[in-house]
Amino acid sequence: MADEQEVIDKPASREIIAPGYTFGTITDQIATVVLTKRTPAFWFGGFAVGLGLLFAFLLAVAVLFARGIGIWGERTPVMWAFDITNFVWWIGIGHAGTLISAILLLLNQRWRNSINRFAEAMTLFAVASAAMFPLIHLGRPWLFYWLFPYPNTMGVQPNFRSPLVWDVFAVSTYATVSLLFWYVGLLPDLSTLRDRTHSRVARFIYGIMAMGWRGSARHWSVYETASLLLAGIATPLVLSVHTVVSFDFTIAIVPGWHSTFFPPYFVAGAIYSGFAMVLALAIPLRAVYGLQGLITDKHLDNSAKVMLATGLIVGYAYIMEAFSAWYGGNVYEQAVMWNRMTGPYRYHYWSLVFCNIVAPNVLWFRRVRAKPVLLFLSSMVVLIGMWLERFVIIVSSLAQDNLPSSWRVFVPTRWDWWTYFGTIGLFLFLFFLFIRLLPMISIFEVRTLLPQAKVEEGVQG
Repeated sequence: MADEQEVIDKPASREIIAPGYTFGTITDQIATVVLTKRTPAFWFGGFAVGLGLLFAFLLAVAVLFARGIGIWGERTPVMWAFDITNFVWWIGIGHAGTLISAILLLLNQRWRNSINRFAEAMTLFAVASAAMFPLIHLGRPWLFYWLFPYPNTMGVQPNFRSPLVWDVFAVSTYATVSLLFWYVGLLPDLSTLRDRTHSRVARFIYGIMAMGWRGSARHWSVYETASLLLAGIATPLVLSVHTVVSFDFTIAIVPGWHSTFFPPYFVAGAIYSGFAMVLALAIPLRAVYGLQGLITDKHLDNSAKVMLATGLIVGYAYIMEAFSAWYGGNVYEQAVMWNRMTGPYRYHYWSLVFCNIVAPNVLWFRRVRAKPVLLFLSSMVVLIGMWLERFVIIVSSLAQDNLPSSWRVFVPTRWDWWTYFGTIGLFLFLFFLFIRLLPMISIFEVRTLLPQAKVEEGVQG
């Protein structure tokens, strides 16, 4: 036991997994987080914050249903504001989980094995938070089913030429595939928890959730086939979902939205903010639970490199957006860009430029990428910057429309803020429940990184 503890306490390295780990120590360290009776104060603090903000969200929604959308700051011509801003922001955050799970799996990037589980959970909880805003923004949320092509006596169907309807199908498909991918990956670890727990209730629950997993050769064969199929389905979803979300804007004729480069721009921004959230979650978790040997500096370094690469794409999109407005000669597009830079939202615009372009350039330096505290601060700056980006794109383009007499500056109310912070509470509430009840790192996938596992694979081959 002393040897195992020594292995667990080894500092992080530049390798995918710290040297000295065995099958037993990996299983013990990950499963103990769930099966232990001692819960760290960090968990209670995070869960309390999430629960408190969730109650604030429920209160804000209750007031919204009682008094209507007028409690928000939305007024003509700004009829999309915090609600759609937060929707796009949350959907973007969910993209990193699917990217890590699907694309990196198909590319055989083994460094994903230690971070894919909680990244997939992050995807589900981010999509759940995003789904709140289109529902409550409908005005009559109890009629949400009108968005689906259900049989009805009037024969009236949704307008399938509208990207808002495309959103319903894209996001629901994305959530379904992500849920299946996440749950299928959990099956082997659920059986491990079932066999190791001493609680009859927990053994029964984990046993039901494990669906009779015994680890037989047939089970593993079906599992690998299902994982590859789901990865193949999820890979185009990473590109298509936020592309469809960008169509909400680019298909409109509103100056500042009507741009052909929005789809790749939005996809890059989604992966950018998604990996920022991965780092923002992984760094505190590995510090609190002592997982530096499993989530090593190599994982943080690779995630930071992906964030840097997508950040450069986003920066290029900012330059092209301004260049296209100038070179295209469209006076309305030029007016929108000039208004963003010098108008009432200039502080928001230049803040997002600093957060998304200037500040992340410190990630070019390996010394910065090797310091978890600096990486955490960089990820938080990017998350703030990406929210500001969505806010500026939506609000500044609507605030000055084609009728100057209706121009106005959007001012959020306390209910706008409480609804937004409330969905952060929903995310934290679900995420802290997840890390307490289910393994946050895939036990069996991390075990495949061990040298002895590679030897066994070679012998079996």
